[in-house]
Amino acid sequence: MGQLIKQLWQRYQSVLSYLIFGGLTTLINIIVFGIFNQFWPYWIANTIAWLISVLFAYITNKIWVFDSQTPTFRAVLIEMTSFFGFRLLSYFTDQGIMIVGISVLHGNNLIVKLIDQIIVVLLNWFFSKLFIFKDRGH
Repeated sequence: MGQLIKQLWQRYQSVLSYLIFGGLTTLINIIVFGIFNQFWPYWIANTIAWLISVLFAYITNKIWVFDSQTPTFRAVLIEMTSFFGFRLLSYFTDQGIMIVGISVLHGNNLIVKLIDQIIVVLLNWFFSKLFIFKDRGH
């Protein structure tokens, strides 16, 4: 049984790590959004939540999810620019869903945020796996 678990972990480590840290990133995003949404409009709260959660996501994705080794400062800058660039694309998707869900459809802010985060996590996995950390062997 222990060997089977070890084999499954080795085979799906990238996906499982992404789910764990993606879940934590999502949790951070929702908590920060909930806190700041009490004081500011949802679109400002969402932007702050995005900034904080993307910083957390970059560090955890680089170290624990994709085990990215960047030997030079230039390589780190390229990887970081790529990561934040693709996350900026998902930010616009995020804001669009929030605007439509809250301002147009008059949905509950936190329910819209939860639905939004499911879509954003899937987009971010796709971007990270296929474009940002693609040469890492995972």
